[in-house]
Amino acid sequence: MRVALFATCLGDTLFPDAIQATALLLSRLGQDVVFPEAQTCCGQMHVNTGYQREALPLVENHAACFADDSIDAVVVPSGSCTGSIRHQHEIVAERFGRPGLREQVVRSRAKTYELAEFLVDVLGVVDVGATFPHRVTYHPTCHSLRMLRVGDKPLRLLRAVRDIDLVELPEADQCCGFGGTFALKNADTSTAMLSDKLRHIGGTDAEYCTAGDASCLMHIGGGLSRLQTGVGTKHLAEILVATERTIAPKQGAFA
Repeated sequence: MRVALFATCLGDTLFPDAIQATALLLSRLGQDVVFPEAQTCCGQMHVNTGYQREALPLVENHAACFADDSIDAVVVPSGSCTGSIRHQHEIVAERFGRPGLREQVVRSRAKTYELAEFLVDVLGVVDVGATFPHRVTYHPTCHSLRMLRVGDKPLRLLRAVRDIDLVELPEADQCCGFGGTFALKNADTSTAMLSDKLRHIGGTDAEYCTAGDASCLMHIGGGLSRLQTGVGTKHLAEILVATERTIAPKQGAFA
């Protein structure tokens, strides 16, 4: 299957290891991974803050990159960006786009998958051959949980990882408080929500907190680092790609 990887702007600029892990994981599973170099931001942050018209060039560019019929699937290591592509792009295209853009957007949307969705639902894989001998807890991000409804797919993938000690996160379904510009516009509320999340993570005695969204990991990881907890964060893809050869010592909150 020819699979296009959408890196997301946050992944590209701040979490390149997660993007590289996704590409390597897909390649190991026999996929022909391609990376359209013209890709940029999906426009989520513009739409979420009310700038739908300003998001149009980004939606147009995304459709041009990924609606290509030679691409069988588009994999995104981010629930929030996947949600934007599926639910926001068509709205922007209908309101402000040129004729034909909506059809391009619909074609792109139909073959776009969050990483765990693609592995479990499309490839039918749960055990990806990973090994990760650490105590880990999983935070299900809001977009993946509520918008995409990925359910327990990430947990099923994690449970199949060899040597992992996977511990349940109390009140896992509660938001970490990031929410993009929500964390900036409502800093006090965001900080209070993050404090609850960090307290629950700390109660698990986990070495790592993992999630499928770099944005939530950035927020959570920042809090863990400021408190000097020694708890690290890793994107789901980084754990799923780990083998006995690739395991490295933990190096802090963003290890």
